[in-house]
Amino acid sequence: MSVNNINMNVDELINRNELHATLSDAASMSEIAVATENLSRSYKAGSQKIHALLDVSLTIYRGEFVAITGASCSGKSTLLQLIGGLDKQTSGVIVVDNVRLDSMNDKKMSSFRNRKIGFVFQSFYLQPFLSLQRNLEVAAMPGRTKRSDRTARINLLSSQVGLSERLDHMPKELSGGQIQRAAVARALVNNPSIVLADEPTGNLDSINSNGIINLFDHIRNEYGTTIIIVTHDQEIAARADRVIVMQDGKIS
Repeated sequence: MSVNNINMNVDELINRNELHATLSDAASMSEIAVATENLSRSYKAGSQKIHALLDVSLTIYRGEFVAITGASCSGKSTLLQLIGGLDKQTSGVIVVDNVRLDSMNDKKMSSFRNRKIGFVFQSFYLQPFLSLQRNLEVAAMPGRTKRSDRTARINLLSSQVGLSERLDHMPKELSGGQIQRAAVARALVNNPSIVLADEPTGNLDSINSNGIINLFDHIRNEYGTTIIIVTHDQEIAARADRVIVMQDGKIS
């Protein structure tokens, strides 16, 4: 059953607030990580209206490794930000992990992101004045787990990304590949069901790029995590289960 089939009358479902129930009640929908229907995002630039995303409908299943590609300004990063709840759509519907994102206020959205979604950005965003251990601990704090549990989780993840011996190092003491692996570990600290990565290999050489994609494969196979990456690199995209190509704000 496709999202289009269950949403034959999306407006009616939205008005009756039944989209979430429809997704939950359909057996195949329990396997869906992300579903969008006619998702659009527009901006105003002076008197001009810019359509960053236009009527995008897609389905991404749990445990899939999906690459989103396209030229600059094609809408791929906008789509990723909407899936991650970092931005809000102008119109349309987006459901992530069986929850309609537009049903939540900012506080609930923040909590949802902390629990369900891990982010990996091209610029890494590790705090330069904190050790790797502390960077991971800070990321784990919103999960409100016991400190002993956080420590155990950090030790496990740092081992899996090959950084056990670097936990007391500052970011400036790590290589580019090590910093990106640290960013992946940070994204996994709260055991998210979905990891979103925006150009995660953009600043890396081919060896480290392949290492990061191997790590994503391991994460998916080990934890059943849904992996969604935005990338310009066609070789990296080819490693995914499926490629979604964006052009002019639409799926090409």
